[in-house]
Amino acid sequence: MSKEHDPGMSVIVKTVTRLTVGLIFLYGIYIILHGHLTPGGGFAGGVIIALSFINLDLAFGGGVSAKIFSKGSTSVVEALGAIMFIALALFGMRYGGFFDNFLHPDGNPGQLVSAGIIPLENIAISLKVGAGLFGIFLTLIVLQKFESEKK
Repeated sequence: MSKEHDPGMSVIVKTVTRLTVGLIFLYGIYIILHGHLTPGGGFAGGVIIALSFINLDLAFGGGVSAKIFSKGSTSVVEALGAIMFIALALFGMRYGGFFDNFLHPDGNPGQLVSAGIIPLENIAISLKVGAGLFGIFLTLIVLQKFESEKK
């Protein structure tokens, strides 16, 4: 088969991607939710989740992300992450101090649900970072296609 009929990389790369992309995505969620207990958090988890989608695009060709995401949806998700982060900060100011841990003020070290708003802040940061990084990737892909068509 020619490359025009079968976009993306080889069968081996596609098979490995099919097997690992879900695990990569799940690992990103784990890093986000356990960011207050272990190194990592919203930034690292957002990058890992964005890279799982980038991996799909690289292995199967650029059309995969177009089937998953509509045009401009990365900007919407990125803005949602910023709004969520600011809203949580403002709620903290209203019910205590700046970025106050108003959901669970006296947490137990080492327990997952004892971190108050920190996991929610990590989720907001991961939305912002993941959508931003994936949006940058999509922009570079579109720019590359534009440059190759111009030649």
